[in-house]
Amino acid sequence: MLVIKLAQTGKTNKKMFRLVISEKSRDPFGDVLEILGSYNPHSKELAAKNEKIKFWLSKGAQMTPTVNNLLIDKKVIEGQKAKASKPGKPSEKRLAQAKAKADKKTTKETAPAAAAETPAEKPAEPAVETAAETPAEAKTENA
Repeated sequence: MLVIKLAQTGKTNKKMFRLVISEKSRDPFGDVLEILGSYNPHSKELAAKNEKIKFWLSKGAQMTPTVNNLLIDKKVIEGQKAKASKPGKPSEKRLAQAKAKADKKTTKETAPAAAAETPAEKPAEPAVETAAETPAEAKTENA
């Protein structure tokens, strides 16, 4: 799957970004299919190849939420802004997955406990003492 994303360039305190298209799982700093533009977050300046961006979108390329919002702000594309998750905070999708996993875990834990409480599965308790006791053991207990 092809993704349009930002690749960081520049110095530590003077970050610049390239707008690139590459495979989703590829490193944005490695090989890219094409450089589609650049973005300077300090001056909020976007230099983009609008025709190439629209071409790749028509071919089925996806965008990261940040790139989507940036292109909508700069009127390169039209549409609704995406809700980007903040670093350190789980997204709504991940929260839903975690909740489903927790629910599944609790149902697994309660199911065996409930099944063990049924009378059919309870171990039979001995009603009488075993006959294995010898008379010598019985005498020592009485004394």
